[in-house]
Amino acid sequence: MKKIYFFLMFICVSNFIFAQHTASSTKKKEVEWLTIQEAYNRTQKEPRKTIIDVYTAWCGWCKVMDKETYTNPEVIDYLNKNFYMVKLDAESKQDIVIGNTKYIFDEKSGANQAALALLQGKMSYPTTVFLDAQYNMIQPLPGYLDAKAFHQIVTYLGGDYNKKEPFEQYKTGTYKEVFKTILTKL
Repeated sequence: MKKIYFFLMFICVSNFIFAQHTASSTKKKEVEWLTIQEAYNRTQKEPRKTIIDVYTAWCGWCKVMDKETYTNPEVIDYLNKNFYMVKLDAESKQDIVIGNTKYIFDEKSGANQAALALLQGKMSYPTTVFLDAQYNMIQPLPGYLDAKAFHQIVTYLGGDYNKKEPFEQYKTGTYKEVFKTILTKL
């Protein structure tokens, strides 16, 4: 009877360990989203470019980008290794602090002053804002981007190819050569 008990206990423990291992190994990759203040603070300690996804709760294309672009494993890997990632609700009524500057909700425009500044008053959603490691504007890019187009843009800016060649040249030459092994995954 003891042998049967130990055998059943062994099976139960083995199944539990296997289930735990499977759950941890199949954990879904995700973009590491930060608040803008957290990203700014990290940049002060470990300089890195920042991408800010400016969205609204009612924006349909924002939701599509969340579902299709920000869930692509190749995009996630590149973003988490090379950028600080921020989601910023343009209509947030909470104060937003970046460094020593406080941004408040602007009743007249219906948007937070931080979003107004980042989008340079051109309120379009989603807009992806690229900042350098000193928090200087590189480029706001309005509109939905699928995973492939987004990956091309973030690798172009993340790898500083924008300082070496025009985007069209990068897209048709350098990008295809550097990322040829992952193009089928995008």
